[in-house]
Amino acid sequence: MAAPDTLASPQTTVSSHGSFDGLPPLDIARKAESIGVQKANMAAWPLFLLAVLAGAFIALGSLFCTTITTGTNAAMPYGVGKALGGLAFSLGLILVVVGGAELFTGNNLLAMAFAGGRISAGQMARNWVIVYAGNFVGAMATAAFMFAGEQHLMGKGAVGAAALAIAEAKCSLSFTVALVRGVYCNALVCLAVWLCYSCRTTGDKILAIVFPITAFVAAGFEHCVANMYLIPMGLFIQAAAPADFWALAGVAASQFPHLTWANFLWANLLPVTIGNIIGGSGFVGMVYWMIYLRAPKPAGAPHGATARLRRAGIQSVAVSR
Repeated sequence: MAAPDTLASPQTTVSSHGSFDGLPPLDIARKAESIGVQKANMAAWPLFLLAVLAGAFIALGSLFCTTITTGTNAAMPYGVGKALGGLAFSLGLILVVVGGAELFTGNNLLAMAFAGGRISAGQMARNWVIVYAGNFVGAMATAAFMFAGEQHLMGKGAVGAAALAIAEAKCSLSFTVALVRGVYCNALVCLAVWLCYSCRTTGDKILAIVFPITAFVAAGFEHCVANMYLIPMGLFIQAAAPADFWALAGVAASQFPHLTWANFLWANLLPVTIGNIIGGSGFVGMVYWMIYLRAPKPAGAPHGATARLRRAGIQSVAVSR
């Protein structure tokens, strides 16, 4: 029998599997819940710094995606270019998971620990707020540094023109479309994280990440942390790029009328964030919690008794009169 995973909760043991086998779904659920407890109890400052790193990592993946897809519309079929962009964007989550960082969208799985009564709503909200703020700082700072480093001038301005087109398209979405695309984006992101909880090697984790992340990018779904880089990068170019950039790229600032800070915050970031929470917490976290971890309420137990017992580390109990 394999040794119990160090992140498994006290009341669980890992099923019998060879040391090179991944965890089965039941043990993934237990591990995800226990990791949620650890994340919810992390001190604020290291949590924030790890979130800044995650924002920067996702921004680097977004930069890679923008660069590698520049010019692909003319050179190859639409779907192939989008798939290449998704493959490149996978870099971001690989750095988060393997390198270690705190990503808001992945942390939506804390809903499992909350549903199990092992953390409070306040603890979950605290984690989300700190991590969201750190992700925003990391992604925005990376956008500012990339603009200062003149990444938009690469390819004779083609990379900058592509960044502007991406940002304009995102700011042009309706609230409903942005929300729905956010739902399915984070369902795939959290499924990638979920699969990583099953993995025992770094190679396994990378492989588990690549396909769900490539799928969400290729499908055109919306990720709030990626957009914290992609849209500000376009805004920085629009506001501060010199005249020679516009001549080099063959575009004009007037071609991007929807690209404003107001549209970034209220027409994109707000609905996408709401959608990401629904997709990650609801479509993945809560569904798996209900399937694998939701214990039936013992007959005659008062309201809240099961949650209190789970917090005490007792999974199955018999209530005596």
